[in-house]
Amino acid sequence: MLKESMDIKFNFRYLFIIYLIFSCQNQESMFDDSQVFRYNEHSNITSLDPVFAKDQRNIWAVNQLYNGLVQLDDSLHIKPSIARSWDISDDGKVYTFLLRKDVYFHKHSLFGIDSTRNVIAKDFEYSFQRLLDNTIASPGRWVLQNVESFSAIDQDVFQIKLKQAFPPFLGLLAMKYCSVVSKEAINYFGDTYRQNPIGTGPFQFKLWVENTKLVLRKNPNYFEKDEQGNTLPYLEAVAISFLPDKQSEYLQFIQGNLDFIKSLDASYKDDIITTEGKLQEKYLHTIQMQTGAYLNTEYLGIYLETDNTITKNKLIRKAINYGFDRKKMIRYLRNGIGTPALNGFIPNGMPSFNYQKGYDFNPENATKLINQFVKETGISNPMITITTNSNYLDICEYIQRELEKIGLDVNIDVIPPSTLRQGKANGKFSIFRASWIADYPDAENYLSLFYSKNFTPNGPNYTHFKNDLFDTLYEQSISALNSKIRYRLYQKMDSILIAEVPIIPLYYDQVIRFSQNNIKGLGINPIDLLDLRRVRKEK
Repeated sequence: MLKESMDIKFNFRYLFIIYLIFSCQNQESMFDDSQVFRYNEHSNITSLDPVFAKDQRNIWAVNQLYNGLVQLDDSLHIKPSIARSWDISDDGKVYTFLLRKDVYFHKHSLFGIDSTRNVIAKDFEYSFQRLLDNTIASPGRWVLQNVESFSAIDQDVFQIKLKQAFPPFLGLLAMKYCSVVSKEAINYFGDTYRQNPIGTGPFQFKLWVENTKLVLRKNPNYFEKDEQGNTLPYLEAVAISFLPDKQSEYLQFIQGNLDFIKSLDASYKDDIITTEGKLQEKYLHTIQMQTGAYLNTEYLGIYLETDNTITKNKLIRKAINYGFDRKKMIRYLRNGIGTPALNGFIPNGMPSFNYQKGYDFNPENATKLINQFVKETGISNPMITITTNSNYLDICEYIQRELEKIGLDVNIDVIPPSTLRQGKANGKFSIFRASWIADYPDAENYLSLFYSKNFTPNGPNYTHFKNDLFDTLYEQSISALNSKIRYRLYQKMDSILIAEVPIIPLYYDQVIRFSQNNIKGLGINPIDLLDLRRVRKEK
């Protein structure tokens, strides 16, 4: 009865939203549900302003609405977007971009009689100034921390000068923070721009009922075309729902009310895939499964700028790393989806992956370290608290059981994802479950989490790890134009993290996507970015 009630409520809301879309179309051509791509987010999207595109839920929506100078393809190669070409000076400090002349902002009356205008270099100048604006406090302003200046040289020429060479910089510009916005739209909507976005992307904003539904419509003036010269995107609309419960989301997917789900949850993993990580036979003719490398490291972070005697002690941190079997954890809790993190923080798949062995399962070593800690400190019953959200409770409970076998008491504190994010940024938790998904395809992205000048809330160093040698190597790496030299420096830094133990790496994740059989053209990439430009939905 509860399930039926949930289904009725979901379908009523969905039909109501579709009705609203139709009623708002005016003279636009009608379309039906077969041209709408439907997916779910477990938490409400907080903003459709690209300067706040920090979390995946925001990034995915923003990616449909905006473009930047460059973009990444599914192999993480940097490709043109609004910039049709670029030149980098010999010293690696000056980037000059030549812009396309056929990119237009989404139509809106704010642009006057033509209802739109084309993007010019001054728009990027404004967008970058806004990203750096202290009053806006964008979490992405760090992207431009190495930029000395930027300016519009001409209407279609934009130039960026760096303080020092930084080889990963072009990849940074592919981040959604660096999307172009119009000054007119920001001035027109003011503080409400977060819910009234005007971009240049393949889809444009239509309707947002927060915590219920977000609807985007096809942008008929989008500038990109496919290889046959057809205008992108193929879909007419994107509808995003906000069911907070993953099991409810899964039921809606199985019933055909959602076209796509993006993750594997303990509540349904055994129903949809086998212990070998294959799609269950009963779904072979109705569902598609895609898996691939994912530049994401799942880990337990340890806040080091603390008075907590237990977690501050390296003996305890090493004992935790030795104290549980990652291979067993992946096989039984993740159905084989993922790679045990035995080699440091940089995930497998990066060219600078560190093959130095980190911490494999060794309960004898773990017990010795606990006993040494007790002897040195006089704390006879050491206890730690791991803070997590409900999605990772099974993994944390597994670690809890394993660590208690080596003499370490473990308490698990389960809190909402939003509270976990805030507390992690503010140093409220001694040990917290976290993940780091690469924003751009370079290991510097991972190592920046441990650079001392990036302490939260001004950067991504959530552990407040500080090591002088690490900082020196990091500064050397970001100015090394030779990739082989840079990779060696990255590996040395990763080895320092293994030795100093500011984190407990759990596993290197894999992208796993499930979609209905009628969905075609849905790609997969190592940063798990949702790109709907070439997706078709067959009837």
